[in-house]
Amino acid sequence: MRAFCLNDDLSIAYSLFNQMFKREISPNVESYRILMQGLCRKSQVNTAVDLLEDMLNKGFVPDALSYSTLLNSLCRKKKFKEAYKLLCRMKVKGCNPDIVHYNTVILGFCREGRAADACKILEDMPSNGCLPNLVSYRTLVGGLSNQGMYDEAKNYMVEMMSKGFSPHFSVVHAVVKGFCNLGKIEEACGVAGVF
Repeated sequence: MRAFCLNDDLSIAYSLFNQMFKREISPNVESYRILMQGLCRKSQVNTAVDLLEDMLNKGFVPDALSYSTLLNSLCRKKKFKEAYKLLCRMKVKGCNPDIVHYNTVILGFCREGRAADACKILEDMPSNGCLPNLVSYRTLVGGLSNQGMYDEAKNYMVEMMSKGFSPHFSVVHAVVKGFCNLGKIEEACGVAGVF
């Protein structure tokens, strides 16, 4: 199945998958994941989500990689509501979201100019047993800066540093430049002085 999915022969891969049931061979989590990855590569994320539902209905617990594949594809297709719902459902379905899952959704929201939504996700992380890391903060601060939300970006940079993370020069530069463009020179100097 994997070879057919990698060669974009999804119809053959699906046929093999369905033959497993006809021959009373139970597919495993990897079988489902391989097919989901193939579907996502072909931009058939809705079908991949349906396959996830089928998998759950048959009593399988999807692995972290299955969820990563779907979250990434949903974000690329700008289906953020669905991505966030899937992220929330993971824990209930037996797979705790990890830093990769959260960062995937944060990046997706930031790329689409929805940094405020990304902030909510970052704020929810600790209550779900996952602490933001350097990538979480850098992505969020960059997204906020790109949207002109410099005060919020500065606040997250301060929080980031209080947790022992150093912002990348480009992120600091974006915030300083943003404040300067708005004529907020004191704020710009404050950001530059902290870092």
